[in-house]
Amino acid sequence: MLGIKIVTTRPGFGLVDSWEQRTNELMECLAYFQELYNERKKLPPKTDLISMLAHSPEMGELSGTDFIGILVLLLVGGNDTTRNSMSGSILAAHLHPQEIDKVKANRALISSMVPEIVRWQTPIAHMRRTAIEDVEFRGQLIRKGDKVAMWYLSGNRDEEVIDRPMDFIVDRPRARHHLSFGFGIHRCLGNRLAEMQLRILWEEFLNRFSGVDVVGDVKRVPSNLVHGYDELPVQLRR
Repeated sequence: MLGIKIVTTRPGFGLVDSWEQRTNELMECLAYFQELYNERKKLPPKTDLISMLAHSPEMGELSGTDFIGILVLLLVGGNDTTRNSMSGSILAAHLHPQEIDKVKANRALISSMVPEIVRWQTPIAHMRRTAIEDVEFRGQLIRKGDKVAMWYLSGNRDEEVIDRPMDFIVDRPRARHHLSFGFGIHRCLGNRLAEMQLRILWEEFLNRFSGVDVVGDVKRVPSNLVHGYDELPVQLRR
């Protein structure tokens, strides 16, 4: 968990006091990952993720930058996103209890509730890309080589495209019409896994509890990339 928080934190919020300390902590995490990778590479192939990476012919010889990229992808893309979407769904249930009542009455609505959770929460606020050619978009010229920030959080609240975008609506038509997983060749590879985890969470929640209440202040992650939570105190109702 510390490695995950190191990736997305910045100095002064209780975990590290300086950028140098953050870098050192991240390098320790990287060294541990490299050690695991090298161990798996010497062993016969197995079905765990690190072993599959180590024995993949596409991986080749990885640079330090490559290792950091994979590590961040695994820690943030494979954990932060779904974990914060789960927390976000609890907050949504607290703020919109009438929507949870709909799902209680019709469990089939879980299939549209899950992508609505991902849209409403938008666990990754933005991503940056580099333009590979000149393009004009709505009167704005984007030149080849320009760096462009795509604010998924803003797109998922675009009232020109999404009806009542600030509301959490479990039976929203075309619920998967959102940007949280990206689009095109950069679309999230784990999108269906994330949806499955959220579906199982809410299937089990509804089997065990009648509701949930947020009983304290919500403390959000201090990040302009990860749209998530540090603290979300709740009380579950039987």
